[in-house]
Amino acid sequence: MIYVQLFTENPEKAMSYEHILYERQGRVATITLNRPDRLNAIASGMPREIAAAVERANEDDGVHVIVLTGAGRAFCAGYDLKDFAEAPAGNRGTGAASGDARPWDPMVDFNMMFANTRDFMSLWRSYKPTIAKVRGFAVAGGSDIALCCDMVVMAEDAKIGYPPARVWGCPTTAMWVYRLGPERAKRMLFTGDLVSGREAAEMGLVLEAVPEAGLDARVEALAVRMAGVPRNQLMMQKLMVNQAYENMGLQTTQMFATLFDGITRHSPEGVWFKQRAETVGFQQAVKERDSGAPIAEGVSRPTYKF
Repeated sequence: MIYVQLFTENPEKAMSYEHILYERQGRVATITLNRPDRLNAIASGMPREIAAAVERANEDDGVHVIVLTGAGRAFCAGYDLKDFAEAPAGNRGTGAASGDARPWDPMVDFNMMFANTRDFMSLWRSYKPTIAKVRGFAVAGGSDIALCCDMVVMAEDAKIGYPPARVWGCPTTAMWVYRLGPERAKRMLFTGDLVSGREAAEMGLVLEAVPEAGLDARVEALAVRMAGVPRNQLMMQKLMVNQAYENMGLQTTQMFATLFDGITRHSPEGVWFKQRAETVGFQQAVKERDSGAPIAEGVSRPTYKF
């Protein structure tokens, strides 16, 4: 296990992270997802580190704005599921990858996944503005992270979407509906399609899309512009806007979404997908899932009417 010690406001209280980097330049703190060899896929502990870094930035009076980005050529490719998906699982339960043969417990699953949802939402509930800077891919759980930020700026050729909505997943943060409205959110989640940064900006999913070569400069300019505003002003504007969404039942929606995410992995079709990943490998199973061909044909249980 390798830890990297980085810049801190107080050298005597240096903080270490395994999966992210943290730095502050002037009034802007930057959190970088730092698993470039796995396209910054979400590993165990990464959500907690994101939340800890957000808290650190909020406690630093020198910080006015937080930028979240990914190292290398991608923002985040979602959860790092290859090993889990391909591991033999006699009972098809979530604990199978660690050798736990007991039946799936939906509340244990919920407790684990909702903790991650809360950690991602630290970006939303941060008292200081958060900007996601997206190049490459922000897919599946990576899109959850990006869409929890106040603003998302994408490279025009970057891709965002939630392919596991086709089978074996439900976006736990539910931010698609709050950003797009019901019809466009359904369009994205009923298909699991990826869209480019340009398309995402046109549909209102993200703030804007710019050529990849100008992404860093555009996000820096936006962050510096906001960083000149007093912290209390930024905080009041953010709390006012966020409260409108809280009043719509955001947390309740996320509770259901997180429960549904666990169920998708244990439905007949979800079990079929897990078996398929064990047989042909996770990448091939994903390729088949996203091909447009019928998923788990003949596996679905009939709908009974009473």
